Amino acid sequence: MVNADYLNKTSVSTPLLALEHCDGPDRFFNRELSWLAFNTRVLEVSENEQIPLLERLRMLSISAKNLDEFLIVRVAGLERLVSSENFNPTLDGRTPEQQLVEMASVIDVMVQQQQVCWRGLEKAMAAKGIERAKPDDLTQDERDWLEKKYLDSVLPLLRPMRVDVKNPFPFVPNATLTMAYRLMRPKASEPMDVLLPVPIHVKAAYILEPFENGKTRFILIEDILDMFLGMLFPKCEVIEHFAFRLLRDSNIEIYEDADDLFGEFETALQQRSRGGVIRLFMSECQKTKLRKVVQSGCGVSEEGIASVDGVLNLADYSDIISKRHPDLLWADYHPREPERLRDFGGDIFAAIRQKDMLLHHPYESFDIVIDFLRQAARDPYVLAVKQTLYRTSFESPIVDALIEAARAGKNVTAMVELKARFDEAANIRQSQLLEQAGVQVVYGVPNLKTHAKVSTVLRQEGDDLIAYNHLGTGNYHPLNAKIYTDLSLFTCSKSIARDATKFFNYVSGGIEPRGLENLSIAPNTLKPKLLKRIEREAKFGTKGQIWAKMNSLVEDEIIDALYAASLAGVKIDLVVRGICALRPGVKGLSENIRVKSIVGRYLEHARVICFGNGSGLPSSGARVFMSSADWMYRNMSKRVETMVEITNKTVHAQIMSQIMAANLADQSNSWVLHADGTYKKNEAGGKRQFDCHRFFMEHPSLSGRGSVGAKDVPELAHGYDS
Repeated sequence: MVNADYLNKTSVSTPLLALEHCDGPDRFFNRELSWLAFNTRVLEVSENEQIPLLERLRMLSISAKNLDEFLIVRVAGLERLVSSENFNPTLDGRTPEQQLVEMASVIDVMVQQQQVCWRGLEKAMAAKGIERAKPDDLTQDERDWLEKKYLDSVLPLLRPMRVDVKNPFPFVPNATLTMAYRLMRPKASEPMDVLLPVPIHVKAAYILEPFENGKTRFILIEDILDMFLGMLFPKCEVIEHFAFRLLRDSNIEIYEDADDLFGEFETALQQRSRGGVIRLFMSECQKTKLRKVVQSGCGVSEEGIASVDGVLNLADYSDIISKRHPDLLWADYHPREPERLRDFGGDIFAAIRQKDMLLHHPYESFDIVIDFLRQAARDPYVLAVKQTLYRTSFESPIVDALIEAARAGKNVTAMVELKARFDEAANIRQSQLLEQAGVQVVYGVPNLKTHAKVSTVLRQEGDDLIAYNHLGTGNYHPLNAKIYTDLSLFTCSKSIARDATKFFNYVSGGIEPRGLENLSIAPNTLKPKLLKRIEREAKFGTKGQIWAKMNSLVEDEIIDALYAASLAGVKIDLVVRGICALRPGVKGLSENIRVKSIVGRYLEHARVICFGNGSGLPSSGARVFMSSADWMYRNMSKRVETMVEITNKTVHAQIMSQIMAANLADQSNSWVLHADGTYKKNEAGGKRQFDCHRFFMEHPSLSGRGSVGAKDVPELAHGYDS
C-alpha cells in the first residue's frame, strides 16, 4: 500500500533499492523520462472518475499541449545534438541518441493512452447529455445553424492550397490541424491535391444550436470541413482524404549584442515558425499517393511519422467544455481577499506597514498584487516603481498600472524578459507600450534570463523614503494566478528593501550584488546558500530535517548534497511536481529521502524550503525560504533568480504549518516516487483522503487574517471526503 501522507508517517513507505555503484550515473533519473512520467500523471488525472467529467477533458487537453511543447523543445533539442554528432552523456549516463530511443516508445504509448482516454470521455459525456454529432446525425435545424456559422465564421478564414507541379508544397503552420484531399473535378483527366489548414482562430469543435432537451451536441471541425467541402470545390468527387498535424523545432537563437534587439527577436520568431518538422501526426490511412505527397512535402522520414487511430488535435479540445453543465465542472471558487485589507479600508500600504503579509494564490486574490501597483500609480506620495516582467497576459493590468504610474509622473522602471519562451512576441509588444508611456525599460543581464519576480514601490512618508516590496514565486499573470499555486510576500522590511535595491541595480545596470542580507540571487549567491544550508543541516545528523517544494529537481550538486545529508541521518521530504532526477529510497545513498508529486485541481508552482536547523519541523527555530527558482542547472547558473528568507513569525508559521504541512499531508492528489523511477498513486486512507487544495480553499491563511484573529485558522485541519 502506498501512503503519501508524509506529515504523519515517519518511516520510509517505499521499498529500498540497492545500487551497485552509489556514486555512479544510476544515482540520477533521466530528466526527459522523468518529464514524461510527469505528463503521464497529468493524463492519469484525466482518467480519474472522481473528478468532474469536463475537468477530466481539460486535463486531457493539457496533457496533449504539454506533449506538444516537449516535442518541439526537448525532443527537437536532442535531435539537433544527434545531428551534430554530440555523444556526451547526461548525468544519468545516456547519450542524446539513447534518450531519443527510450523516449520514442514512451511517447508512442502516451499518444495511444490519450486516444483511449478521449474515447472513454466521449462515451461518458454522451451518457451525461454531451454528444458528438456526425454530419449524418444532424437535424435540419442544426444543419441550418451550422451552415450559417460556417459561412460567417469559418469559410472567410479558410485558405485552400493546391499542390502540383505549378504549385509546390506550401508552408504548413506549426501545430495546425490540416486536411488533405485528393479531388477529381468534372471532366478533368487527373485528380488534384489540396491542403486545407485550420486557421488558429477557428475552433476545434463547435457547440451546436438549438440547445434542446437539455442535451449539448458538438461537432468537430474536421467533420465540418468535410461536410461543406462542396462550397469550396463544387461538384468535385473526393477520392481520398485524411487529417495531419505537424510539430516544428521551436528553438530560437538570439545574439544579445545585436544593435537592434527587437529586430533580432522578431527575425528569430519568424525562423521558429518555419523550423524543421520534428513529428508528423497523421490519421490512420493507407500509404497512398496523397500520403506520400504530404510526407515528402513535410520533409519527414517514415520514422518521423506517427499514425494516430483517433483525433489529432486533443490539445484544442477545451473548446468542447460547456458551462451549460456546471455539474460536470469544478464548483466556482472565488479567491478570498485578506481581512487585513478590510481592516485598513483597502489601503495596501497601511496593511503592509503593520506587518508582512503573505498571499497564497489562487486561494487569495491576485487582484491584490494588481491593486498594489494601481494604488502606487495614484498615490501622490509614491515617487518610483520598479518591476520585473517575465510572463504576463496580452492585455495586462500590471502593464496598465505601470503605464498609469509613468503618466502620473512617477519614475518607473520595468525589467522585461524578452527571452520568456513562447511569450517573446507578447513581451516585445508590452515593452513598446511601456516605452511609449515613458517607462524606462531594461532587458536584464546579458546572457542571463531574468526569471525573478520582484516589485518595489518607493513612497515618501514624512522625512523617510519607505520601500514596499513584493516578492513572488509566480509570474505577474492574472490568468495563470487562477490555476497556479504561488506565493506573494508583501513587506516593508528595511533589510529586504536594501537587497531589492541591489537586485534592481544588478538587472538594470549590471552592478554585482554584494552584502545581501535576506535575499539570495542566482547565479551569484543562491546556489552556494542552498548548499551551505544543506551541509549545515547534515551536521545535526539524525536531528536534522528538510522540507522542500518545487517544480523540478535536476541540479546534480544539490542532489549530491541531499544524498550526503541523507547519509548523515537527515530526514528529507520533497514535493516535486514535475521533473525529479533524484533517486529516493536507495540503501547507502538516499534511504532518508522521500519524494512525491502533487497533481490536481491546481498546478503547484510555489518554491519553498524549510530547514529544521536542529529543532525539527515544524518549529519556530526553523529557517524558512521562498524562491522563484527550481533546483535546476539553468535556474542556478543561467538565470537571475531570488530566494528570500522569511523572518516574520506569522508568515514563517503560515508557510511551515499550513502550506508545507498540507502539501506533505496530501493524499488525494499525490503520487509517491519509488527508487525504480515509478510513481504510485496514493492508496492509503480509502475514500477519506486529505486534499491540500480543498484545505486551502476552505481555510483562511494566517498572515491575512487581520483583526478577526488567527484563533480560527487551523495549522492543519480538514473536512475529509465522506
